[in-house]
Amino acid sequence: MSTTSKAPTIDARPKRQATAKNIAAMKGGTPIVCLTAYITPMAARLDKHCDLLLVGDSVGMVLYGMDSTLGVDLDTMIRHGRAVCRGAKQALVVIDLPFGTYEESKELAFRNSARALSETGAGAVKLEGGVEMAETVEFLVKRGIPVLGHVGLMPQSVHTNGGYGARGRDVDEWQPIIDDAIAIANAGAFAVVLEGVAEPLARKITETVSCPVIGIGASSECDGQILVTEDMLGLFAINPKFVKRYMELGQSIEGAIEAYADEVRSRDFPSDDHTYKMRGSNS
Repeated sequence: MSTTSKAPTIDARPKRQATAKNIAAMKGGTPIVCLTAYITPMAARLDKHCDLLLVGDSVGMVLYGMDSTLGVDLDTMIRHGRAVCRGAKQALVVIDLPFGTYEESKELAFRNSARALSETGAGAVKLEGGVEMAETVEFLVKRGIPVLGHVGLMPQSVHTNGGYGARGRDVDEWQPIIDDAIAIANAGAFAVVLEGVAEPLARKITETVSCPVIGIGASSECDGQILVTEDMLGLFAINPKFVKRYMELGQSIEGAIEAYADEVRSRDFPSDDHTYKMRGSNS
């Protein structure tokens, strides 16, 4: 009988919670795994597989049925940020700054960022914008607020940008998006989310900027990827082109609910296995 044992699998991720500095150091290396999270039990399940968890303002659409992210306020983000931080032990938790909480001035951005981090325990904030937000990003970083940028398709600017269509599908659209990514990286962002852009443009931006580029609807050549968790789990009927469904959770949930409803109506639930007996009773 052989006494040779199989070599144990080694988890190369840090055992302590990741920081913005850890994520920044992953530029050009093993791709960064990111997903959204809004509640504690989901965060706990995602944490062991992800490098970064984003408490996205997409919470408004995913959990509250809003038509866009624009109606989400800072109190909502803080409430869900606390929940996610309770479940995350290894991944960096990033809080989205919602629309209207940072655009007015860099001082307002600092106050709201400081509140978001101090009241949740998260490790960084995310904000949308390119060249026009570079001064704000630099202001925050110099004052100890790690910033994740977001350029390309920016959901908070959906009204001014004419909808959710992909950007950079014509070469003459490239340069402003490239300029945005460079400006945010040079301002000190530890990474930049690049959303909804043509694949060749995403590749070029990833090669150009100094910090990691995290793609969503971009390119596999980005330094990492992020998706809305509920999208990749198939919870919603609508499926954007850039989302790969890894399961059909919505169908599974509906099947379970249908089975429950049938058993309640037929009085098959609760059965003896799910009811309490009198003490001392054998039946």
